[in-house]
Amino acid sequence: MAVLSVDLAHRRWSDLGIVVLDRARPALAPIAAQPDASPAHPVQPVLAYPQSSKRGQESRADGPIACEIIPSISSGVGPGPVDADILAGLLNHLSTVRGIRVIMLDGPQAWKSRSNGLEHSRVSERQLNTAAKTGLPGMVKPITYRPFAEFCLDVYDALCRRGWRRLETKDQPGSPPQRVLVESYPFAAWKSLGLKPLPSKRRTRVSDLAEAYGALRSLIPFTTNRPPNHDQLQAIVGGLPGLALEESNTAGARIVGNPPRREEGHWREGFIVLPVPPQRPVNLARSTGLRFLD
Repeated sequence: MAVLSVDLAHRRWSDLGIVVLDRARPALAPIAAQPDASPAHPVQPVLAYPQSSKRGQESRADGPIACEIIPSISSGVGPGPVDADILAGLLNHLSTVRGIRVIMLDGPQAWKSRSNGLEHSRVSERQLNTAAKTGLPGMVKPITYRPFAEFCLDVYDALCRRGWRRLETKDQPGSPPQRVLVESYPFAAWKSLGLKPLPSKRRTRVSDLAEAYGALRSLIPFTTNRPPNHDQLQAIVGGLPGLALEESNTAGARIVGNPPRREEGHWREGFIVLPVPPQRPVNLARSTGLRFLD
């Protein structure tokens, strides 16, 4: 089954990185579909993808992964900041059309618990030494992180209103709820795989992107339907453990932190899930067949 992975952004729709990872079948031709949206936020049709009638028949935990980069999810939305409710509707619609049960989101899902023993961060953030910290409701480090953090929480909440749930347990990571939201962290995902993390988007050169793409592909077999940009490549590496969860591969994901819970009217804590290196790397040729452009 497929997994939807999103590198979140709140300032511009074009900054979103959205990728469908699927080990069971190759990329499919897009069809027009009407996204789920609230009555207050009507949007135009976007590209979606049909379900395969052979779901799961060819799925193998060690098979190649087809990564479909979704470039046009915001078609008809217009310019301006990303609306969390509209984005949640679009992601929910795409997941429904594709039969996706796991969405990986690169962004905080909750605030810190008052009783977690830490001053400024969630347990998962401390364990991974994240650059930004999510404290008590409304408190973040650095302070410039607050608009993005609040946007991410709004996306999680909007998806939960559509029937999704935050990942609740790490005891049985291979058996997620029917429709589960999983927090990713691409920077730590690269390190978890033993690879050099991508530099920040502002500092990444085309050569950095090509090198990271080749290094990841030499470790894990995957294909893409187009050369990924920075946000899309981050979504790919961040989405890999979602496949392990969907495939009941308990050795394929590392789950960090404490379970999410409601506390004083807010969601607190939550897991961050990372990929782990395959037992048998594939060592594909460094030549990817893709041309990365400025």
